[in-house]
Amino acid sequence: MPDKQDCIETIGQGAVIQHGTQSDRIYLMNKGSLSADKLLQKLDTLAQQQGYAKIFAKVSLAELPEFLHEGYQLEAFVQNFYQGEDDLFMVCRYHSPDRSSEPLSRQYDEILSLARSRCDQSLSKGAQDNSAYNIRLCQPSDADEMAKVYQTVFPSYPFPIQNAAYLQETMASHIDYYCVIQDGRIIALSSAEIDYDDKNAEMTDFATLPDWRGKALASLLLTKMEEQTFAKGIRTLYTIARAISPGMNITFARAGYRFGGRLRNNTQISGQIESMNVWYKTDSMQRS
Repeated sequence: MPDKQDCIETIGQGAVIQHGTQSDRIYLMNKGSLSADKLLQKLDTLAQQQGYAKIFAKVSLAELPEFLHEGYQLEAFVQNFYQGEDDLFMVCRYHSPDRSSEPLSRQYDEILSLARSRCDQSLSKGAQDNSAYNIRLCQPSDADEMAKVYQTVFPSYPFPIQNAAYLQETMASHIDYYCVIQDGRIIALSSAEIDYDDKNAEMTDFATLPDWRGKALASLLLTKMEEQTFAKGIRTLYTIARAISPGMNITFARAGYRFGGRLRNNTQISGQIESMNVWYKTDSMQRS
């Protein structure tokens, strides 16, 4: 696996992409103001030049038809993604037939069925009790310890969360990191990556040190993040979780998130490219 981190750059008129050899893909994170036809041409040209196997894009309903017309496939969606009103569609184009093949698809389906079966099950009393843990917002002074936790949990990751400078930079701009403290040290982490303009946030970067797994710390972190993020006026929360992870999928299903689809062979994490499940929750779902 290449050591070089996938890069984030702006192309055209404000379109933001992540691309590189780690995930062997182009990820259109924000379309900007470039017309769809010109953007699609730029994405295809870059994919061909670099030999990338997949293009993955986030698009609105208005943009969806042109992407589908050019051969993109719909893999997942999130309701009320844009300012609590318009839906998000996650589409892709495969430049390699092997990239679209899922040898573990049956296992992914079984894990999804397991997660859905736990939707109505509450956590055990011990797991719900967070009085034994200090759960708080991370501060810039935590960055070195946070980076060490992420280094321990993830040999590799789509974004450089193992780098303290990156954590401090994103903490200052748009990401709220949360931690669980026990005996004066960080034992678990997560983050809410907030888009204040479109009023949505990605619940992500969950990591628990090996000695503390099995204690539902991810659920405690998620509950805390939801409370704080909805309180900021964010309308929709979502996650892109590893399809092979029963624990994370169960965590979001139990918390009332809806399944939005599976992204096939989408993301490089812990040394291999994995399929990812999309889950989401809106503020109206939170109130109901």
